[in-house]
Amino acid sequence: MSEDQRQGLRPPDGKKAAPVTMDHVLSALQETEEEREIRIRTLFNFFDVENLGTLDYGQIEAGLSAMHIPAEYKYAKDLLSVCDSNRDGRVDYQEFRRYMDDKELELYRIFQAIDVEHNGCILPEELWDALVKAGIDINEDELASFVEHVDKDNNGIITFEEWRDFLLLYPHEATLENIYHYWERIYLVDIGEQAVIPEGIGKHVHASKYLIAGAVAGIASRTATAPLDRLKVIMQVQTSHASVIQAIKTIWREGGFLGFFRGNGLNVMKVAPESAIKFYAYEMLKKFVGDIKGKEKDDIGTSGRLIAGGMAGAVAQAAIYPMDLVKTRLQTAACDGRKAPSLVKLTKDIWVHGGPRAFYRGLVPSLLGMIPYAGIDLAVYEKLKDTSKRYILHDAEPGPLVHLGCGTVSGALGATCVYPLQVIRTRLQAQHTGVPAAYRGMSDVFRRTLKHEGLRGFYKGLFPNLLKVVPAASITYLVYETMKKSLDIA
Repeated sequence: MSEDQRQGLRPPDGKKAAPVTMDHVLSALQETEEEREIRIRTLFNFFDVENLGTLDYGQIEAGLSAMHIPAEYKYAKDLLSVCDSNRDGRVDYQEFRRYMDDKELELYRIFQAIDVEHNGCILPEELWDALVKAGIDINEDELASFVEHVDKDNNGIITFEEWRDFLLLYPHEATLENIYHYWERIYLVDIGEQAVIPEGIGKHVHASKYLIAGAVAGIASRTATAPLDRLKVIMQVQTSHASVIQAIKTIWREGGFLGFFRGNGLNVMKVAPESAIKFYAYEMLKKFVGDIKGKEKDDIGTSGRLIAGGMAGAVAQAAIYPMDLVKTRLQTAACDGRKAPSLVKLTKDIWVHGGPRAFYRGLVPSLLGMIPYAGIDLAVYEKLKDTSKRYILHDAEPGPLVHLGCGTVSGALGATCVYPLQVIRTRLQAQHTGVPAAYRGMSDVFRRTLKHEGLRGFYKGLFPNLLKVVPAASITYLVYETMKKSLDIA
């Protein structure tokens, strides 16, 4: 993926952007290497007021505060982290200089991508077009305010020097979305007695793009693992000794090869909105948690991700639960010795015999399992991705193999932790209409399973479930990350 795509932009006419060097930056700034060295050294000394030769968190925080950058957004901590390459808690001049080199190159690349006229400055209409392409909803007043705060000489255009000065100490990746948030937080809230936040702030959320990315990821992974899902469900509802080989023979005998894909059409209908809602809710809940903590949504920590992931999973599961129940009934019908009914007839039978409440049988154990599962899965995935990016890839963007590996570990861990609740849910869902209920509720399933099958009964089908979950999670995250980049929300 090109750098411009990662910034939410593409070069004009689809041409590949030329490599950017420090010579380009010096030329744009009309600055010699010696002048640049003096400028960076002066900025370092601005923070190093005690002339210690290194910067710590307190010095960086004090310097940013002097620039009227509010401490609650934790930019000092993030700037220390991104500069401190040897992780000793302090930043010497060489580390500071390397950060400046990398940041100015990054800012020049995105400046060039916005400057479609290639006249060395950003016009307001060019900035507007770039923000719209990045999915940011900004009105004319906000655009004028944005340009006003960056355009220090008030001539109506933004030079690279003004662009650089505006973003040089912003410690995160300079995507247009991040730049817009930075401007919102630092400049739209006036410092003084009259703090005013204009109407419409923060309304740019890429709702449709996140929903599309999540839906495509869910469909791809679920279809690829449909046979393993059918095998898992068949084994979960067996109260006698469960055998993988016997379950495979049963499925083949009842429906042949296509029998392994029974219910997958409904599965796709279910998983598309479920994945779309889950991933979109997760992104929005991360932002919500970040606002509470005064942090960026990607810096909320493991606990924040667990909360956001768990709640996103619960919202998605509750929204599509009736479809999940019908799918389970459809998958298990033929293996009970009865001819599999049509989807319409099965849905009608559930309604006639149990009413609307019948579509939510097993919802409680489902939510009890989904909240920790989604929380663990999403939080562990992002933690592993961030860790690999920082310590293995040295801040390079993770590739497909990293996404697959992180998804494998997070999916397996989450699924194993909550599997007993999944067995209870599936047994409650599998009770068919028109016959006496096998179980009276969640506690009855737990008691009778433990009594007649022991602890092993709660893990029936775990092996095919892991065989399904591991590739499903890996494929989901790989496709989701790919779709995010394709839709310019990476």
